[in-house]
Amino acid sequence: MGHATYAADMASFPGAPVHAIEKLFAKIGWTTQDVDLFEVNEAFAVVALGAMRALDIPHEKMNVHGGACALGHPVGSTGARIMVTLIGALRQRGLKRGVASLCIGGGEATAIAIELL
Repeated sequence: MGHATYAADMASFPGAPVHAIEKLFAKIGWTTQDVDLFEVNEAFAVVALGAMRALDIPHEKMNVHGGACALGHPVGSTGARIMVTLIGALRQRGLKRGVASLCIGGGEATAIAIELL
């Protein structure tokens, strides 16, 4: 459906996925309510928790299989792990729309919206 990136100073990296998701929503016309599931990396747990608070994401829609604190944070393949986990969770639940986001380091983040057909 779309993707967006965000960059700021290094110290603000935990909030970078929030801003990437906000840019993504503005670009594609979605809101939090339009998304069935979110997968946001947990370089630190505060990243996903901050996104839940800032974007009003219900707990039952965020990292439904546990996120990186439970599943691991594989250096160099976090994006692939997040996408595969999100697609699998959407399929298992018969849902369609998902958003994945991850902080890249140095205050950067990326977000992608998908819709299963």
